[in-house]
Amino acid sequence: MTQFFDIPAGGRRIAAVCGAVLLLAAVGTEGADTGSAPATVAWILSGAMLLAALAVRRDRFALVAAAGIAASCLVTGFSIWTDARAEATFGLVESAALLLVTVRATRRCRPVGAAALTGAALVALTVIPLRLPASEYTPLVPFVVPFFWLATALAAALGLYLRLLDRYRAQQHAVGLQAQRLDYARELHDFVGHHVTAIIAQTKAVRYATAAGVPPSPEELDGMLAAVEEAGAQAMQSMRSMVAVLRTPLDGSDGPAGAPGTSLTELRTLTDQFAATGPATTLTLDPRLATGTLPPGVATTVHHIVRESLTNIRKHARGAKTVTVDVRLDGDTAHPAVLASVTDDGPDAGPSEAAPAPRTGYGLTGLAERAALVGGTFQAGAVAGGGWTVEARIPLPGPLPPLGDDTETATLGA
Repeated sequence: MTQFFDIPAGGRRIAAVCGAVLLLAAVGTEGADTGSAPATVAWILSGAMLLAALAVRRDRFALVAAAGIAASCLVTGFSIWTDARAEATFGLVESAALLLVTVRATRRCRPVGAAALTGAALVALTVIPLRLPASEYTPLVPFVVPFFWLATALAAALGLYLRLLDRYRAQQHAVGLQAQRLDYARELHDFVGHHVTAIIAQTKAVRYATAAGVPPSPEELDGMLAAVEEAGAQAMQSMRSMVAVLRTPLDGSDGPAGAPGTSLTELRTLTDQFAATGPATTLTLDPRLATGTLPPGVATTVHHIVRESLTNIRKHARGAKTVTVDVRLDGDTAHPAVLASVTDDGPDAGPSEAAPAPRTGYGLTGLAERAALVGGTFQAGAVAGGGWTVEARIPLPGPLPPLGDDTETATLGA
């Protein structure tokens, strides 16, 4: 059915020209009923101007519509003055065009212009029955004029409805675009930013060690460069995944390419990579979460929270010795939730130390937005005695089996 109505632009132009010719022919036929060539030409001109008002661009509509309404009133006056009256019709096509002009005016024009054009069209519709002979319009006026008034009110109401619908659609489109931009910003920050941060940290480590007079050995340097190379390759892969998402038409897919699926098994790889070049990392993962299947939105959100938290530790908590990643089930069986927290023991800067950069910015904002999208809560802040913690609680559709104390714990890195 969609392909049936998918007419090429050339076909639409031909259809529009044919429709315009048929309508002008109908207007000419009504005008010819007057038996006067000048009156027929006048009818065709006024009808053509009103029909043109329905097809012209928005910026020209008001001028063409005003000219068409004025022409309609002048044709009515000309018919009365020359007594060139039609025997069977007063201009049905022209009357319909006046009503459609009212609809478009209330939909597209500003309030003052819409009111002026609607009032002028109402005047033209009120006097248009006078194109008939007196013996014809006298009995019709009590019925036709109230009908035109009601039709004009309904046309104005339809135009207002379409105006509100256009505004609603524009707002929805703007909201959709903003949500899409925020989603892309979060993906770029979480995926690419994580790997770039690792590259920067490795590079700074080499520079600081060299500046301190303890340059890395060739083997250590080779290992650091290998880690930088791996992080760069991962950043490039994440960027390619994002480009693939942007180039792929929307087809109801579950999310960005490269995003975690429906399990949390990738947390092990993520913490392994972090611990290889950072502080000792302890991952505590509930076995039911490690082996079970979660809704895609929940698994993705937990993965992003852990990834961004580790990235922030690498950037802001250089003195941290241990990092704890805890992902477990929380709540009761009727209202279960995933509780994810990442805590480091980075010491506070002393009086003689440079204060670390504050842990605020787009990362924490993006994580709070991600948690809110799946109905969860998010909080982050300093820990008494030194350190920083990030915690998110994400509800699950449940119910789940009763919670137990069996958890899987591993300490990674040194």
